[in-house]
Amino acid sequence: MSPSFKFTKENLDLYLNELAKELKLLKCTRKLEIIIVGGASILLNYNFRPSSYDVDAYFVSDVLKQAINNVADKLNLPVGWLNKDFIRTPSFSPKIIQYSAFYKEFKNVLTVRTISSEYLVAMKLVSFRNYKDDITDIANIISEDKTINLENIKTAVVNLYGFYDYLDDERQKFIEKLFN
Repeated sequence: MSPSFKFTKENLDLYLNELAKELKLLKCTRKLEIIIVGGASILLNYNFRPSSYDVDAYFVSDVLKQAINNVADKLNLPVGWLNKDFIRTPSFSPKIIQYSAFYKEFKNVLTVRTISSEYLVAMKLVSFRNYKDDITDIANIISEDKTINLENIKTAVVNLYGFYDYLDDERQKFIEKLFN
């Protein structure tokens, strides 16, 4: 991904709309769905992060993959601008489908879902990368969303990964310290 190109809250909807237009051009006959996670999900749900270098998402459609590539070519976006690479990381859980929340529908052909606060924190706790924004993202989500609490996060970890001890001691202490 080109570090010079950035997605913002303002331009992300435009690109998703273009993706929906492309699906219509490809004669897509059924409504497709993507679940946006990671930094792009933060862009859509919060105000503390100004940009992201890519859009991580979960989707299963081959026609969607073709539409993504066509939009990249058409708008000169970086290859992989919208990708599902995160499914090969420890933070992926197929259960995100059931815990995702509706964001918007585009052109009656593309439904976009996203991840809510406690589930996004749970996923960021699992990835917990120092070289990325995971740790500051966690703190900022908790700071911005006054409804989130430690029990919500513990429940989200259990719902996504099976048990709270999926998080090692360092991650458990980190999240518990943020609430104490």
